[in-house]
Amino acid sequence: MKEKKKNFTRAYIGIAGLFAVFVAVSYIADYPSGIQIAENSWQFLRSMLLLFPAAFILIGLFEVWIDRSVVERHLGSESGLLGYFWVILLAATVLAPMIVALPIAHSLSKKGAKLQLMIAFISASTICRIPMTIFEASYLGIPFSVVRLLVSLPLVIIFSEVIGRIFSKSKEVLA
Repeated sequence: MKEKKKNFTRAYIGIAGLFAVFVAVSYIADYPSGIQIAENSWQFLRSMLLLFPAAFILIGLFEVWIDRSVVERHLGSESGLLGYFWVILLAATVLAPMIVALPIAHSLSKKGAKLQLMIAFISASTICRIPMTIFEASYLGIPFSVVRLLVSLPLVIIFSEVIGRIFSKSKEVLA
């Protein structure tokens, strides 16, 4: 196992080294696409470094402050359709990209949330974030945003139920 981890580490270092060489050559040769790639990569890295600490602090506070019984009551196996309402509402408040929704879903899982609701949360966090919906409505119009949400959210619920039941059955078979 340690050897496999070493190989991954070497591969990541190698890729980072190749990228650094590419960026250096791009600046030396005044290659505009390479320079643009470097600038975009730096902006992305900077925004992630600014975003992650706050996101993980909030997730940590959720882990400590929210009792497992509260999550089980609202998002557990007996939550029904109201559970979907809660996860969609929670997903709408996620301001960060998808990479922050995954640790939140993991935290919900540890606190007893139903698999179907975690799938719905991850899916809904990609399509119904409030800032994204406001931005979309300002450019494409409110009717478009409303229709998109009215079509997307039932599909999220239906497919999360289907996928959750498939995985629940396969887990029972494997156990």
